[in-house]
Amino acid sequence: MTYSQTWDLESIYPGGINSPQLAQKYELVGKQIKAFNEQIDGTASSADQIADLADLAQTIGSGLGTISIFVNGLSSVDYGNSIYTPHFDKLGKLFVDFSAPLNQFQKQLLALDEQTFITICQSPRLSPIAFYLTELRTDAKRLLDDKTETLINKFDLDGQQAWSQHYDTISASLSMTYTDANDGKTRHISAGQALNMLDGEPDSKTRADIMANYEKMWQQAENLAADTLNHLAGFRLTNQQAHGRQSHLEQPLEMNRMSQATLDTMWRVVDDNKAMFKPYFDRKKQLLGLKTIGWQDQVAPLTHIGDYQPKEVSYDDAAAFIIAQFGKFSPKMADFAEMAFENRWIESENRPGKQPGGYMESVPDLHESRIFLTYTGSVNDAATIAHELGHAFHSAQLTDLPLWRDAYAMNVAETASTFAELIVNDANVKGAKSDAEKLVLLDAKMTNPIAMFLNIHARFLFEDAFYTERQTGIVTPQRLNELMDQAQIDAFDGILDVRHPHFWSSKLHFFIDSVPFYNFPYTFGYLFSAGIYAEAQKAGTDFEDKYIALLRDTANMSSENLAKKHLNVDLTQPDFWQAGVDLIQADINEFLDLSEQFI
Repeated sequence: MTYSQTWDLESIYPGGINSPQLAQKYELVGKQIKAFNEQIDGTASSADQIADLADLAQTIGSGLGTISIFVNGLSSVDYGNSIYTPHFDKLGKLFVDFSAPLNQFQKQLLALDEQTFITICQSPRLSPIAFYLTELRTDAKRLLDDKTETLINKFDLDGQQAWSQHYDTISASLSMTYTDANDGKTRHISAGQALNMLDGEPDSKTRADIMANYEKMWQQAENLAADTLNHLAGFRLTNQQAHGRQSHLEQPLEMNRMSQATLDTMWRVVDDNKAMFKPYFDRKKQLLGLKTIGWQDQVAPLTHIGDYQPKEVSYDDAAAFIIAQFGKFSPKMADFAEMAFENRWIESENRPGKQPGGYMESVPDLHESRIFLTYTGSVNDAATIAHELGHAFHSAQLTDLPLWRDAYAMNVAETASTFAELIVNDANVKGAKSDAEKLVLLDAKMTNPIAMFLNIHARFLFEDAFYTERQTGIVTPQRLNELMDQAQIDAFDGILDVRHPHFWSSKLHFFIDSVPFYNFPYTFGYLFSAGIYAEAQKAGTDFEDKYIALLRDTANMSSENLAKKHLNVDLTQPDFWQAGVDLIQADINEFLDLSEQFI
């Protein structure tokens, strides 16, 4: 089967950014927001009144979400083009217009006495979204008066959102050169292309040259990036304080529906076990012929192991492999993945002008998804596709439910994606035809735990330190470099000989306006999915139904309750997290044993 590597956005709104249907949708959503605002002026107290308002609010949310993925999708493949800026502004204003009546809706829920609210939530139309309504009611306690809330939301357009968009402008304008050690030629690449090459370039000298010039490139932009990060964080901290939050971690924990105790336990287990990576990196240095390990080497592919020569994996072969492996765990996952490839839900072509990184976003009006990434042919790229398909499969299991049952938190969102990635990585290792191939694929599988335990922990340590200092004033670029360097020393436990001090400026995740502390949910999702993967291997044919049941509950309870109900574990205790660590230790042990013969 031959699949297209460019996605279909025309089925959302035909005609690109100037689509008449897009213009009509803008107008329709504006009218719906106006109607919602008019209806919310009354006092809704009956179940049907609340349900009517909730239905309209979800219809508006669905429309805004569909417009958002369409505009963002066009911008992602035409990165830095200012033609999309007015649309992001227009979309932002619609969100602001919607936020005022939505706040009123929350306050009406709060005005109901406790027993009336409970009774209303038990009604047939509202029981499916009772958990989300309860969250809205609880959040209403933090809301300020209507005029102040509206003013804050308007300021956000030219505050937090504007600084986040400004980062995109900075990143899109950057480029650099590097020298290819294989032919001695100097090549010019964008920041996004450089990031992709850092993860996949097999030649250590070329990789080191890219890293050195990548660091210099971001050093030249450090003042602009520091201004952006400081002002984005400053707005966020002021907004959090205005709404009665005592800690910069309070909001991200609420958004992820998890407790501080769970977060603390997870990081404590990570800290207690990171020494297991030292023997792995010592061995990898030997296999790569390196005297030191730099930032660019942490997930560098192994080459020249025995007689094995890694081959570039075609996109079609990767797709076929993913579909086949999904089918061993869940026929529904396999059917879904095949449909996504066939219907061109995936943008994967490797070409200039694309945004760095990858993502999946839902198209709620169509009950579809779109996936963005750049495929270069490496084994890790196939795992990335599987990761994003895991997200999309998760969303697809909720399309028959109200939109507010699709509002699952990021930490459990990363569970489905990482689970899908584990399936593909494990299958790669098990399918190896020689010890050399198995070693290479086992090393590729280690990419994920290295990221989740070391790289992302460094991000968390940096952000925690940065937000603490930002509360007392601007943090200079030089100080940001120091904080990041120390975070990498601590998180990697001294493994890295050459670090990436400007990682704070080069990593998009630090500049996302909608989600504070964007990074730690990845580690949660990785370890949570490890538990699910272990359950899948034991459950056999019963797994699919259990897995889908868990996914359908992800926006309907706290993380702790989800784990207790579906896995019978306590996330505030170390045992569950340690079980995930033990799987990594087993892979490291196998890597060390298998690699002895190749030293």
